[in-house]
Amino acid sequence: MIQLGRRRPGTAGAKSRLRRSWLPYALVAPLVIVVGGLVFYPTVATSVEAFFYSDPLLSGSGFAGLSNFRTAFSDPLTQTSLVNTALYGIVGVAGSTLLGISFAFAMRNNFRLRGLLLAIVVLPWALPPVAEAVIWSWIFDPTFGVLNSLLKSAHIIGAYHVWVGLDRLTSVILIELVQIWQLTPLSTLIILASLQTIPKELYEAAELDGAGGWSSFHRVTLPLIRPGIAIAAVQALVLSLNVFDQVYVLNFNAPTASSATLAIYADAFQNLNFGEGYALSLVLTLATVVLALGILGLVYRHVEY
Repeated sequence: MIQLGRRRPGTAGAKSRLRRSWLPYALVAPLVIVVGGLVFYPTVATSVEAFFYSDPLLSGSGFAGLSNFRTAFSDPLTQTSLVNTALYGIVGVAGSTLLGISFAFAMRNNFRLRGLLLAIVVLPWALPPVAEAVIWSWIFDPTFGVLNSLLKSAHIIGAYHVWVGLDRLTSVILIELVQIWQLTPLSTLIILASLQTIPKELYEAAELDGAGGWSSFHRVTLPLIRPGIAIAAVQALVLSLNVFDQVYVLNFNAPTASSATLAIYADAFQNLNFGEGYALSLVLTLATVVLALGILGLVYRHVEY
């Protein structure tokens, strides 16, 4: 006989499982909505406007097809900026990732004042990019800069030099070093987190099998921290390809070390040619996505212990 008022045995469990399955999505939904409004909508709008001619000084706009892209890429300043941006990406990813691995290994073990050292390492990442660029502009200043003073005091150079703005390769490397100074702390923390998840038993087993220091690093440590290295490299790539503040403060509008974002700024806000600015933004976005996926495909590996 079925008793009235009593729930069936599986009803409460099914509802509880359904609630647990939908709860993560409900918690993430507000963030997805905000990110969608701030990121995805402007991206779609920019992608559409890249194919239209737009001049705020003239009424209306019209379909331009690929003319915005052709005009933008035919500009010598844009061509120089794209080549420089490629150099920024290579130097930024390689420098911040290698330094991140080195610093992470140096701080993987507990030692005295380790917490203080970690706090000091994080400081460059916490500073605004403009503030960092201003600090480094004092270091690179050709008149009273610290770099010139130290090198002249050490008798490495005989006279003060202009470091940024004359030679293209030197300017790009020095400006990207400023950004590496900002990127390395985050890369260090990401790779350090990956190092701390490796069980010590794996190293003990490798030692019992006769593995030395290099063999242990090559066969145990490196494969297991590849996800962290991939994430660190991707975040360095995204920020390096979109470098603006450091270039604007240290190089301003000089074409020597201009970046793609500086070219976008010049087209859209100085020349008021928003169509070309949208076109360059779309190209830079697609290049960033493709290169980031390439790094993930080459470096990232799923780790199972």
